[in-house]
Amino acid sequence: MKYLYLWLDIGSLLIPFLFSFHPKLQFYKKWRSLFPAIFIMMLFFISWDIFFTHKGIWGFNKAYLSGYNLLNLPIEEWLFFICIPYACLFTHYSLLYFFPKMRFKNTTSSVIYVLLISILLGVLLYYYDHWYTVVNFGYAALLLGWIYNNHSKLLNTFFPTFLVILLPFFLINGILTGIGINNPIVWYDNSENLGVRLLTIPVEDIIYALGMLLTVLALTEFFEEQYISKSKQ
Repeated sequence: MKYLYLWLDIGSLLIPFLFSFHPKLQFYKKWRSLFPAIFIMMLFFISWDIFFTHKGIWGFNKAYLSGYNLLNLPIEEWLFFICIPYACLFTHYSLLYFFPKMRFKNTTSSVIYVLLISILLGVLLYYYDHWYTVVNFGYAALLLGWIYNNHSKLLNTFFPTFLVILLPFFLINGILTGIGINNPIVWYDNSENLGVRLLTIPVEDIIYALGMLLTVLALTEFFEEQYISKSKQ
């Protein structure tokens, strides 16, 4: 089972990468915006990852790793922050291409937003001493609040596609946290999270995915707008 984490990274990226050159999708044209967006997201999430690993809030099972590390993180973990956002953003834009009406109305997005913010803030009030929960939910709440007040229409497309993206995300994350294998690839200190799991997946991981992907999407859209604006000048 050695290299399993690496194969999960490669497997999640392979099909989206190959279909990026499809003549109808032409997802490769968004690389100019996507990769800077991923890089900026990584500045936050890798820093957070390094800190959590150092503190033992989570860690990695060496039996499933290549053994190569950078800043005390397995190289597979670095690749995760490239491969997963790439695959998920490819899915987001592909869904919108094939199903252009796949968007919520403003009122629906507003209801979802209010529910999410209420849950996030409510949990933060009661579990302020759980590192993973606090950092994760706090970041997501700030991000959602900023986007809702400045680019609310982005949520109209993100919310429905995110629900679809959660299906492959659960598959990958399920294996990472122990589904179908003897021991998890990524382990957690449950004293630093809510201790609530969907099968083997900590419930915080859903919010983690939301924060990570929404960050990349918002930045990608911002950079795309800048390129379009410059091209019209």
